[in-house]
Amino acid sequence: MTHILRIDSSARHEGSVSRALADKLLARTPEATVTQRDLADGIPHLDAIWTKATFTPPEERTAEENAALALSDELIAEVQAADVIVISAAIYNFSIPSTLKAWIDHLARVGVTFHYGEDGNPVGLINGKRVVFLTASGGTPAGAPHDFATPYLKFVLGFMGITDVDVISSPGADGRAAAEVQLEKLAL
Repeated sequence: MTHILRIDSSARHEGSVSRALADKLLARTPEATVTQRDLADGIPHLDAIWTKATFTPPEERTAEENAALALSDELIAEVQAADVIVISAAIYNFSIPSTLKAWIDHLARVGVTFHYGEDGNPVGLINGKRVVFLTASGGTPAGAPHDFATPYLKFVLGFMGITDVDVISSPGADGRAAAEVQLEKLAL
């Protein structure tokens, strides 16, 4: 049975096109188990304690440092348990919502989701996952010169080892119908 992790990041709940696209996609896989995380409900940004904890060996961390990493550990476990990750995001100011960036920041941990090889290059440690990135915007289609969301997301996921990424974009008022046609062709 397929395990899907659904990540929603649009600030809007009602009327969100990216959330509606995710609903439509997941309705096609009723047999899948789904874990849902709504980033609009809040996710903390990184702070000094979190950063210090990531550079401290686990056996030397204080209770405060372990507490600072608890959410990060939970988010990483959700990704590791999933076969498919469905990320729905509005495009704000040509990029992803800050809550989605905070989620990524919690995931990208040296020694946990990536490490540096002997040659100094990063090696992703999250392998065998597929991502479906569903975007909606007022006028920033995926692949446009002013689209900073799609290239960033593909790069950072690849940095952690996730290279199988499908993008379905719904730009502007007329984009939803085209995005829904793309969804129909997408097999999970």
